Amino acid sequence: MTELKKEPYIKIENVVASASLEHGVDLQAVAKAFPTVEYRPKVFPGLVLRTKRPRTANLIFRTGKMVCTGAKSEKGARRVLRRVVRKLKKMGMVIHGELRIKIVNIVASVILGGRVDLDGLYEAGGKIGLGGRIMYEPEQFPGIIYRMEKPKAVILIFSSGKLVCTGTKREKEVHQAVKKLQQKLDENDIIIYDTPRGRWE
Repeated sequence: MTELKKEPYIKIENVVASASLEHGVDLQAVAKAFPTVEYRPKVFPGLVLRTKRPRTANLIFRTGKMVCTGAKSEKGARRVLRRVVRKLKKMGMVIHGELRIKIVNIVASVILGGRVDLDGLYEAGGKIGLGGRIMYEPEQFPGIIYRMEKPKAVILIFSSGKLVCTGTKREKEVHQAVKKLQQKLDENDIIIYDTPRGRWE
């Protein structure tokens, strides 16, 4: 039924990025300058500065390390971290050197557009040339946990054809991983395209 093959619907849900300044940050001073931040040093050593557009949470530590979560793209995460630094500069903080930003993890939801035969996929295992490791314990978890080696990713595969892809560090790696998986499922008749493609609720 390959003529019914559909393009996967991929949605980036969360991009986690880390950044570091070349010096420490006075968190008490930041908390005073921005009353809306969350800073409870007895509970958590970092300060939380939230942005509304895009909706992100940014952790800032005394060491100068920062972590951004909640962005929907690599560009968005980088843009938010640079905006946070500009805010620190506006409050009078002297920033030395360039901000070093690194994408740590990308989480995406995927709809393949067809049902997946999980038993068939697990039984085929390495025979279909997926590479990596497959775990399937339906009594404990309703999907297959597949650790892809290249690109490096962890993909949760459900019989409905929905996936969760995590562990990648570039958006293009998400697309590469999904395309590679779908191709192998197609070639081995493990995916059935007999229902209209849905959307995430």
